[in-house]
Parts: sequence; structure tokens; C-alpha cells
Amino acid sequence: MKDRLIFALDVDTFETAAHWVEVLRSEVGMFKVGKQLFTRCGPAVVEMVHAAGAQVFLDLKYHDIPNTVAAAAVEAARLKVKMFNVHALGGANMMSTMQERLRAAALNEGWDVPITLGVTVLTSSTAEDLRAVGIEHPVDEMVARLAVLARESGLKGVVASAREAKLIRAACGKDFLVVTPGVRPAFAAVDDQQRVVTPAAAMAAGADYIVVGRPISAAVDPIAAARAIVAEMEGARGQV
Repeated sequence: MKDRLIFALDVDTFETAAHWVEVLRSEVGMFKVGKQLFTRCGPAVVEMVHAAGAQVFLDLKYHDIPNTVAAAAVEAARLKVKMFNVHALGGANMMSTMQERLRAAALNEGWDVPITLGVTVLTSSTAEDLRAVGIEHPVDEMVARLAVLARESGLKGVVASAREAKLIRAACGKDFLVVTPGVRPAFAAVDDQQRVVTPAAAMAAGADYIVVGRPISAAVDPIAAARAIVAEMEGARGQV
């Protein structure tokens, strides 16, 4: 089950990232590299994670015109990341163009296409936030709509709150991946997330992977915290 736990490297230096990779590489299945760390350190931080024998979820949420996103996606794939994401709000043309370009480059250059994920609605967003930008649909309806759009565009899964995981399963099927941020075990603070769930609830709802950062990094004993989360995930196995 630990292979389904992703640790968020939401740190600001290469050295701090390397520390957490060394500490947690045997406790988690993947490391998430996001905008702050990648902007600061670039591809070197992905290479560092790989050198430690671990895998990378590149969380840059590409959202641009189709050709620009497709070109960026090919470069992400050349870094040999396990998975990366784009904003599903970029639309079907953006996502399908990216998938086509990835497949062509993979065939030409001889590498595997990474898992591609569509970001639905951020776990920090509320219905009020959506209405403020002109989206009148409820959060759960918007998540399901974007998940279907991502699947129809060739993506392999979505990033979404576990609160919407069952809706996504119903709309997109059991083989469509759900990667869940905003996961907070009972011992951790909610911080700036809004639509949060526990690890057990996320797994029971049908999440394939969960992303956890501060509840591990801020713990007195990070290894014990990671193991407690994995144990909670294991406990939910029979409910999945």
C-alpha cells in the first residue's frame, strides 16, 4: 500500500528535497515535485529523486494553448517522470493534442508514455470560488464533467478530492485513476485545504493514490507518521 502514498516535496531548496527523499524513499511510493521546487531547481531535482531509486509525480498543472502544452508534456516525459498533470479546464483540444504528441514522441524515441492526469477542481476551491470565476455548476458536478472530458481526451486519470471519487468512478470506470490531494490524517491540521478527507476515507472512496505533505514533514517523527498513514490506508483496503 505504501506504493500508493505520494509525498509532496513542497520545499524551497534542493538540499531540503534531497533530505526528504533520503528519509522517506523506503516509506512512500513516489515524490511529488511541484511548481516552487521545480522553478527553483529545475530538472536536477527530478534527476536527484531518480538517482535515489524513487519515482516522480511532476505537479506543474500545464494550462496553455495546445501546442505549448504538448511540447512541455514531451519534455516532462523525457525526464522519465512516472506521472504529470495538466488543467482539464484547458479543454479537450489541449488534452488530446498533448496525448497524440506524447504517443508520437514515445514511438519515435523509445520511451514509455507517463501517466497523464487532468486537474479537475483544486481541493482549496469552494463553490463560492467557482462562482466568482463564472462557473455556476456545483463542485461535484464540475469535477465529474472535467473527469469525463479528460478520459475522452485520452488521459489516464484525474487529480481530485476523494469526496468526488465515487462520482468519478461512476462516470469514468474503475480503470480511470484518481489521485487525491487534500488528505489529512486525524493527527494533522487542515491548513489551507477545504475539501479534505482522511487516508482511510480516501482509499475507501476509491482513490488510487493519495498525496500527503505537511502531515508527514511537520510530524515529530516523519517516518512514524508515514507508516501510520500507510497503516490507515491498509485498514481501508477491505472497504475499497
